[in-house]
Amino acid sequence: MNKGGGDDLEDDFIPDDLVELSEEDLDDDLDSKSLSSPDDLEFNTTAGATSNKDEVKLEKKRKRRQKEKERKTKRLKIVNELASTEPASIAAQPPSEIAVYLSTMQAKTFSKMSAMELDDIRIPESNVADTTLWTAPRTLDQLGDFVAKVLPTLRTRLSQKSKSLGAPTLLFLTGAAMRVVDVTRILKDKAIRGEKGGEVAKLFAKHVKLEEHINYLRRTKVGAAVGTPGRIGKLLQAPNALSISALTHIILDVSFRDTKKRSLLDIPEVRDEVFKTVLGDANVQEARRQGKIQIVLF
Repeated sequence: MNKGGGDDLEDDFIPDDLVELSEEDLDDDLDSKSLSSPDDLEFNTTAGATSNKDEVKLEKKRKRRQKEKERKTKRLKIVNELASTEPASIAAQPPSEIAVYLSTMQAKTFSKMSAMELDDIRIPESNVADTTLWTAPRTLDQLGDFVAKVLPTLRTRLSQKSKSLGAPTLLFLTGAAMRVVDVTRILKDKAIRGEKGGEVAKLFAKHVKLEEHINYLRRTKVGAAVGTPGRIGKLLQAPNALSISALTHIILDVSFRDTKKRSLLDIPEVRDEVFKTVLGDANVQEARRQGKIQIVLF
């Protein structure tokens, strides 16, 4: 027996209430660290799956945006490269080079002709107006200044009263109906034709019958005629319609390009109409050989 006045408990004895407390604490601790109940597990799993789906959707959307951005960048690069590599317009070249260009285009139209036959209808350098003095862009907003600066004789004639019916001093050939409308609006400006200048005829096949244009020309004093090669060619062939008695200049709108980057003479059917029905018209050819008509590239 212990004589130190203590109790009879063993040194390693732990009271029951402490044991019970420890077991409860342990259970609580286990509960806090244990897996959730089946219901909680299902909720957490569903929430996790939804979260993952959202993340996948966002990632797909991000990748789509990135690809679209890359495509736009690529398209812009191609456009810039085309713009930087596109040669200067043939219209800005001297008459000698323009004559060669016209001869080349003419040979495409008359592919079955011999070299000798082509030489007979070739447009010589002397028939081509020298417009190298003009260094600004050849755009419609510059057309008035272009005429005044490099074609002063034409500018004077456009401002004078026309003497004959259906006999313009200028034929302006372009490849699209809407372009005809735009050019006509510019040439109607008083800055170009003044107060006395003749009418500006708008000639294209869309929505207007050939007979209507013939009747219009037969009763109208025209200073300039703007149109597509096909319609102007037919009017030149029609009796008492489009006369070349006062004609001094034919402008070919080669600087304008369509959505496929083609100019007036790049489009086969339009090129054929230019060389066969307009420049190839017998009266036009004769007047050109006599030096009465100049070809201008705008």
